[in-house]
Amino acid sequence: MTEIQVGHAAAGPAAVGRPPDWPEVPAIELEGVRKDFVSRGEVVRAVKGISLSIAEGEFFSLLGPSGCGKTTTMRMIAGFEEPTSGTIRLHGMDVTDVPPNRRDVNMVFQSYALFPHMNVWENVAFGLKRKKVPEPEIRRRVGEMLEIVGLTGRERSRPRELSGGQQQRVALARALVNRPRALLLDEPLGALDLKLRQQMQLELKRIQREVGITFVYVTHDQSEALTMSDRIAVMNDGAVEQLADPREIYERPATAFVASFIGTSNLLSGQISAISGDVATVRLGDRGRVLLNGGGHRLGESVQITVRPEKIRILQGEPEGDVSAVPGVVSEVVYLGTYNSYAVTLDGGAEVTVFEQNAHDSTSTAERGDSVWLSWQPHHSYAIGS
Repeated sequence: MTEIQVGHAAAGPAAVGRPPDWPEVPAIELEGVRKDFVSRGEVVRAVKGISLSIAEGEFFSLLGPSGCGKTTTMRMIAGFEEPTSGTIRLHGMDVTDVPPNRRDVNMVFQSYALFPHMNVWENVAFGLKRKKVPEPEIRRRVGEMLEIVGLTGRERSRPRELSGGQQQRVALARALVNRPRALLLDEPLGALDLKLRQQMQLELKRIQREVGITFVYVTHDQSEALTMSDRIAVMNDGAVEQLADPREIYERPATAFVASFIGTSNLLSGQISAISGDVATVRLGDRGRVLLNGGGHRLGESVQITVRPEKIRILQGEPEGDVSAVPGVVSEVVYLGTYNSYAVTLDGGAEVTVFEQNAHDSTSTAERGDSVWLSWQPHHSYAIGS
């Protein structure tokens, strides 16, 4: 995880040239930011007019597949890429044309790039010594930061003597000891194995809360973003498809892309055949029905609906009452330890995934080839955009 110190300005309101009694402004603002590259004589639009605001002290993630523009967006915030158009503000100051070394942010990458001939203490203290911070202040700040990242007692260790997770903590401490007002992290956990990566997700969030500065985190890993973020911007093809907190994005995806990219989701299409109050009925085939909460629909309207696999129950008979009810045939059953995954083929040929916890009161004993009914509550159906 390589750390690059981008700016050296002191923390606090005076660093951005505004009186301390001004209302708090966002830590980072992007307004209509666009980035074009020229490839083989053709203009490629990597970022398509993004506008967003990141609050002071927020853990904010840019999430999306490779090539969606998330790293380019972060590099523009850091100053390593210049926007083709638009405005970037850091703590209220327009920094669109300000060079990287005058922006009060640090950037951390996936590779650690620690100095192999220096021990942990010397690596963390390196930036402070270059800025000629007094020695007593260096000792105090490095000691505090090593305690925060859980490396007290390893001050004299060389990088080769540390695990990958410990090396990452050193790189993080080296970035944070300079007291940037925002820390930009580009896929910092990608080099770690799964178990260590999951542990470090929780550690990063703990550290961010403890130091209280703004983190902007780039990842393609949905579980990382859901675990750590206060808010997530889901990016696709250079644009933000949805910006919300993790629960909103998971439970109420705004588009088909978000629904399919975040976790596992079932997408069903049909026409509204009846409306009663704020509940619409969507007909699926000859026998299936999906109940959909929310107003604003009209009879005959074609809709696309998402429902998460863990919200669905598998029943042997047709369910009664005000619930969704869709018939199908179990085409696959996969045991995954804490839960079973069922693939159910509907009458019209669509396939639905169902997750069922392996608890003592599990309701389903369905096996491959069984005819079943799928059921879920109306508030678990959600109509999405294209």
